[in-house]
Amino acid sequence: MISKKILSIVGKTNATYGLIKEGDKILLGLSGGKDSMLLATILARMQSHAPFKFEFKALTVDYGRGGEYDYIFEYCEKLKIPYELYRTTIYQALEEKKRPNSSYCSFCSRLRRGALYSKALEGGYNKIALAHHLDDAAESFIMNLSFNGALRSMPPIYKAGNGLFVIRPLIFVRERQIIDFIKNNGIYIAPDCNCPINWHSDDKKPYARENAKKLLKDLEDANEEFFISLKKAMSNIHINTFCDERYLDL
Repeated sequence: MISKKILSIVGKTNATYGLIKEGDKILLGLSGGKDSMLLATILARMQSHAPFKFEFKALTVDYGRGGEYDYIFEYCEKLKIPYELYRTTIYQALEEKKRPNSSYCSFCSRLRRGALYSKALEGGYNKIALAHHLDDAAESFIMNLSFNGALRSMPPIYKAGNGLFVIRPLIFVRERQIIDFIKNNGIYIAPDCNCPINWHSDDKKPYARENAKKLLKDLEDANEEFFISLKKAMSNIHINTFCDERYLDL
């Protein structure tokens, strides 16, 4: 059972940004983690309750080293969600082609997204659904600010160069709400995450995201309404108050 609060947030997000519309054919990236399991549940519910018709299928990208997938098959069968396990050689590519000192996670993300794109185009889908939430968007903002010199985060929807739309229905949902959903419904999540970074020793793991998480936690501890303000700020951008000459009144 999904809480009314989560359903309200996702419903408002969908209405505001037009993420899912009549006739859409959506491919959901289903890792089997807590976030994508919630999104799969929400999309299945929307198919039954929304006043418009759309199709969706869930797809798990296997990195090439195997993993625990039976529980995903079982959950999708239970909710009558079409599901596919897509076998790839991403892990081999990561080991062979990653440039020295480059971000392991960003390279992996590009390969994984490429796999989703190829399957979506092959299957005639027009949208890809990803399960990023508000905490992800905040962490992305902090990391871009700290390391990339850019004011950049995660939009609810964007159009990729190949014509596919990428949507994030959970973008205003907090991670702790997702954790509560999984716990309250007794949904099994594999303890050994399929993320390739977990196959590396601790000294090779990047800590930028963990540091961003800690900073955001400290800010929220100091101001319990920090994320409320942050959510508002993401939709209230005063673009001409920065120094990019493209947006100044020159």
